[in-house]
Amino acid sequence: MDKNTVTGFVLIFLLMLGWFYFTMPSEEELAQQRREQAESDSLALIEARQDSIAESEQVTSQEADRQEPSISEETDEVPETRGLFGNSTVTEESRLQVSTPLYDVTFTNRGGGPASFILNDYDTWDGRPVQLIADTTHSAYNIGFLSTENYNVETQNLMFRQVTRGSSLTIAPGEQREVQYELDLGDGRRVVITYLLNGDNYEVDADIEFVGLREYVVGHSIDFGWTSPLRFTEKDHTQDALPTSAYVYAGGELEQFKLDEAGRDELTINGNIDWAATKTKFFTQLIKPISPTDAAIVTGEVTGAIDNQNTEHRYTSIIRSDLDDQGVASFRMYLGPLKYRAITKIDDRAYDMVDIGWSWLRWFSEPFVRWMVIPFFEFMSGFINNFGVIIIVFASLVKLVLSPLTYKSYKSMAAMGELQPQMKEIQEKYKDNPQKQQKATMDLYRKNKVNPLGGCLPNLLQFPILITLWRYFQNSILIRQEEFLWAGDLSAPDYIINLPFEIPFLGDQIAGFVLLMTAAMMVQSKLTGGMSGGGGSSPMAGQMKILQYIFPVMLLFIFNNFAAGLSLYYLVFNVLSIVQQFFIKRSLHADKETAKA
Repeated sequence: MDKNTVTGFVLIFLLMLGWFYFTMPSEEELAQQRREQAESDSLALIEARQDSIAESEQVTSQEADRQEPSISEETDEVPETRGLFGNSTVTEESRLQVSTPLYDVTFTNRGGGPASFILNDYDTWDGRPVQLIADTTHSAYNIGFLSTENYNVETQNLMFRQVTRGSSLTIAPGEQREVQYELDLGDGRRVVITYLLNGDNYEVDADIEFVGLREYVVGHSIDFGWTSPLRFTEKDHTQDALPTSAYVYAGGELEQFKLDEAGRDELTINGNIDWAATKTKFFTQLIKPISPTDAAIVTGEVTGAIDNQNTEHRYTSIIRSDLDDQGVASFRMYLGPLKYRAITKIDDRAYDMVDIGWSWLRWFSEPFVRWMVIPFFEFMSGFINNFGVIIIVFASLVKLVLSPLTYKSYKSMAAMGELQPQMKEIQEKYKDNPQKQQKATMDLYRKNKVNPLGGCLPNLLQFPILITLWRYFQNSILIRQEEFLWAGDLSAPDYIINLPFEIPFLGDQIAGFVLLMTAAMMVQSKLTGGMSGGGGSSPMAGQMKILQYIFPVMLLFIFNNFAAGLSLYYLVFNVLSIVQQFFIKRSLHADKETAKA
């Protein structure tokens, strides 16, 4: 094998090393830079509210000298609210159970909002229903504002009257029903919260009306937000924690807020807000304001080391919105899975929260996933009820589409193999003159119309697809908890071997599809080396032969903790490549024998 060929393969190897290095999760550093920039530009540090944070803090807003409510631990005691807004005569809690085909939600009059929200079609890793709101003692949503009496008001602490009759309500598919709560403060002054629930989607509309009370709200502005952090649903909490964060979409840009170390922090983004959300790996709650907005405030707290299974990651999101002349502010909420068709109904950019690749590859990964991968998987699921089989079909289709490129690649490598005897003669003849050796080699390439990089470039074109699928398969709810052969969840690693010790960078478990993928890559590397004439006895050929086996082993370490769906895809792709190489090699050999005859 000549020096240029070796150089080409080494470049590919280094490129893939660089790719894996730069595409490993590094958003934490970027998030820290954005957070520092946003804090320096923010008009004020605004205290958000969160049930699970023990300490109460306060900050001042430059707009209205507003003191934000603190985030406190869940408690059965209702803090006293003084002034006009503390005049509610309701003293006993009442609850309303609402059932829909997609979810069950329990409303409470303490705060006048949902205190429990259970998804009917999704379970946690251990078989329990996914709870986006996990039985809080008051509403998970809060309305906060500063009254003209200079009292800091939080509706979570106020006892509303349930206007909707009964203790249970069932909403059928296609139906819409209202749930209403009222805080009666006397003399016709009321705070009315009206929820509109749908029987066939995860959207909930909320209209908040300050009847006769608009002038009692400083700046005619309220903070409406989610204060109940989402719980983890996956077995490996560290993998669930990695994408857990808060998001704000404003001005056509998506801002991610994520803590990269233990502690508590917040981010304020001023101006017109499209939506704010918090998410885990597969689920989200999102608030989309209908009324004009002033800012969004997201907070986060990490209770311990990032890679600790017991560390809690708590994020909340709040939107500051203006009351209109009638004292009304309206919002649309989404509580459900990060499923493309469902969440893009509320906002087309909401699916941007799902990590399908880094920003430098967004030009490819976004249209590829939105217009090809998702439609294909959704279409095929109507005919095939196993996503493992669908992944096999998808890998086969991708291989078929890329076959013309890989054919040229293999043919170029075979041509290089045919030139090996002549290249060895050149190396021996000009072993003391590298410049003449290089020139003679290039002349040999031109004479035989061989491109030394012809076997490399077609393979490089496959990298964007692999990178995109690498991220997508790990974050797609489509393959979550989908079984195939021994893999119980295609979105998680398919460990089949438990080691009595831990191997650095690998762990103490080995995944099944990754083992098969590694074996297939070794076979493919051997075939590739044979086609390119890699069986020479030169030191460079020996090094290249070693490299052919080091690379698959390296991928074993890299892929071992990734989604089983990705390893299955790459396994099928490599097996099909082996079959293709075998037939191409046999075809070229037959052509050579025919030419001799």
